[in-house]
Amino acid sequence: MRGFFLGSIVLLQLQLLHSGSGAPAEPDRPNILLIYIDDLGWKDLGFMGSDFYETPNLDKLAAGGMIFTDAYAGAANCAPSRACLLSGQYSPRHEVYNVGTEARGKKQHRRLLHIPGTKTLSPKIRTWAQCAQDAGYVTATMGKWHLSEDPLPYGFDVNIGGTHAGGPPKGYFPPHGKAPGLANSKAGEYVTDRLSDEAAKFIRSNRSVPWLLYLTHFAVHTPLQAKADDIAYFANKPPGELHQHATMAGMIKSVDDGVGQLVALLKELDLDGRTAIIFYSDNGGYGPATSMHPLKGYKGTYYEGGIRVPFCISWPGTVAPGSRCAEAITAVDLLPTICEMAGAVLPGKQPIDGTSLVPLFKGASLGERAIFWHFPAYLQSYRRSDEQRDPLFRSRPCSIVREGDWKLHEYFEDGGLELYNLKTDIGEQHNLASSEPGRTAALHQRLKSWRAATQAPVPTAKNPDFDPESEREAIAKSRATSR
Repeated sequence: MRGFFLGSIVLLQLQLLHSGSGAPAEPDRPNILLIYIDDLGWKDLGFMGSDFYETPNLDKLAAGGMIFTDAYAGAANCAPSRACLLSGQYSPRHEVYNVGTEARGKKQHRRLLHIPGTKTLSPKIRTWAQCAQDAGYVTATMGKWHLSEDPLPYGFDVNIGGTHAGGPPKGYFPPHGKAPGLANSKAGEYVTDRLSDEAAKFIRSNRSVPWLLYLTHFAVHTPLQAKADDIAYFANKPPGELHQHATMAGMIKSVDDGVGQLVALLKELDLDGRTAIIFYSDNGGYGPATSMHPLKGYKGTYYEGGIRVPFCISWPGTVAPGSRCAEAITAVDLLPTICEMAGAVLPGKQPIDGTSLVPLFKGASLGERAIFWHFPAYLQSYRRSDEQRDPLFRSRPCSIVREGDWKLHEYFEDGGLELYNLKTDIGEQHNLASSEPGRTAALHQRLKSWRAATQAPVPTAKNPDFDPESEREAIAKSRATSR
């Protein structure tokens, strides 16, 4: 039974459907709650160092588990990052490179013809949700989906709110348009709160069977909208040096309130000891409203601020409270991780680029490895352009590799290479490509070999509409107005 149902009827039916699938989850086979936030920056939480946003429930959750300081998104913007998360594959394999397939930015400023890729995750690619279903879990997605019109064929029994849309349906307040399961909204209902309520209903109705819930909030994606009382509270709070945006603070508070609600429910149902909670973000923060300092960049850039994100896990009996991990992890690691946690079989006929993080959760190490990004497209600037390679685009076509403390950028338009030692220069201020030629060459070869292995397309065709004079004038004008 894999159809679309609404409300408590589907939850009851699914409970009956899976009641013969096995006993309630045990500590070594937990319920799994994956809370995935949209556009939440690396520093946008109390436990990550915000001096203005308030996240007491998330701070408590993180303190009871493991915080990852070097967690990365699969891409610097929404759709490709989510495709990496669901598939366990880097972008050259699933071919979702950008939000949409159209060229972004002014055509006269793009030197190359971009690689369009696809805007839909292929249904031939198996996801961790399908693997968990096969292992006897009831599965649900609630909130942003963004990879097709309907998430149900990708391994979910329940869908609340998920469509191909990249933002909240008609904003955070009703009406919510045609978003599944959100039609009967009360006046003034805030969609973040509604999704937390729906998550609570799902957990309560499936408390006697193993479940996996993908709570993928629209927050804190634009439009920036929060509840009036929360905005007023933060507007009257002294601003921090790092963060000051009252509406963003209100949006984050609603996410945190929902986390507190769900943690309390798990305790009430005696599920807290056998539920793993993973908290993660899909890319860096929205530059005009927040800051990832000391990281450089923000959503859309492949500097650290665009791809390094908050990540923590609470898994009682497995993850030591108060622990931290500084090993680099990335979105493709979630598929093998969730499969190992759920006792599920990995997809047998598709490449899996990630590595299970369960050894890290238990205090071991994965050893030295490289992680990669590939973006053969363009992403135009928005109201902020001070922490990107040039003021016209947050990112131009590029590939990136991080290995150990070292990170290499390669930009295809001009062949530019940028090498940074993240241990000594987390803000990527000092390009060492010229002063470290041996390391640069070795990492560049590693990157090229990875592209060959994944058949990553590199744009080479010249854009006939490119106008170098127009580009020079636009760059000069942007820099003059930003001074």
